[in-house]
Amino acid sequence: MKYRHLFFDLDHTLWDFETNARHTLADLHTSNELHAKGVPDFDLFFQRYSYHNERLWDRYTKGFIKQEELRWKRMWLALLDFKIADEPLARSLAQQFLEQLPGKNSLFPYTVEILTYLKNKGYIMHLITNGFEKVQQHKIQFSNLQHFFVEVITSETSNSLKPNKEIFDYALNKCGTQAKESIMIGDNQDADIQGGINAGMDTIFVNHLKVTPHVKATYVVHHLKELEEIL
Repeated sequence: MKYRHLFFDLDHTLWDFETNARHTLADLHTSNELHAKGVPDFDLFFQRYSYHNERLWDRYTKGFIKQEELRWKRMWLALLDFKIADEPLARSLAQQFLEQLPGKNSLFPYTVEILTYLKNKGYIMHLITNGFEKVQQHKIQFSNLQHFFVEVITSETSNSLKPNKEIFDYALNKCGTQAKESIMIGDNQDADIQGGINAGMDTIFVNHLKVTPHVKATYVVHHLKELEEIL
C-alpha cells in the first residue's frame, strides 16, 4: 500500500455537523421557548446561526478569536438578528448546545462501511480535528466510531489549529509515521487540504457539496464510497 496511515477530519467529512446541529438547535428552540421570546421562525434562526458560526470558525482558525468567544457569540449574534440583546440567554444556549450536540449521531452516507472497509484492508486510521477535545470525544463515542481510530488529535491537545503545519507535525509524531506514508482526508479545502499540503502530505478532498475546488488536492471524491477507488 502506498499509504499506511489515514488521517480523517471529523465534522462535515464523516460526522454530519449540519444535520446534528440543526436537530440540536431545534430541541433548544423548543425547550427554551424561543418562539415566545421573539424567534418565531426556527428555519431562519438556524440559517442565521449557521452564517455566524461559519464566520466565527474562520476567525477562530486564523487566531483572531478565542474558543470561548466562538462558543457563545455565534448564539449572541443569531439572537441579535432577531433584535434580542440577551447575553445570559446566549451563553445559556451555547452551554446547552455543546452539552447536547455530541449526543446526536447522524453520519454521512457510507461512513461506517468505508471505515470498516479501510480497517479490514489494514490501514491505521486517526482523526485530526479543530473541534473541542471533550465535545469531539463525545461525538465519536455516541456515533460508535471510537474503535476505528488509533489516535484523535484535536486543536486543544496539539496547541495548534489546521491548517497550521504544527498540528500535522504533532499528529505525525504522535502516530509514529511520516508524511510520505500518510494521507489527509477532509472536506475543508483551507484547513484539511491546504493544511495537509503544508505538511507535505497527499490529500483527498471530500467534496460533499460539489463546490468548485480552489486548492488542488491529490484526489477528489464526492461520496465516501469513492475512497474505495483510491485506497
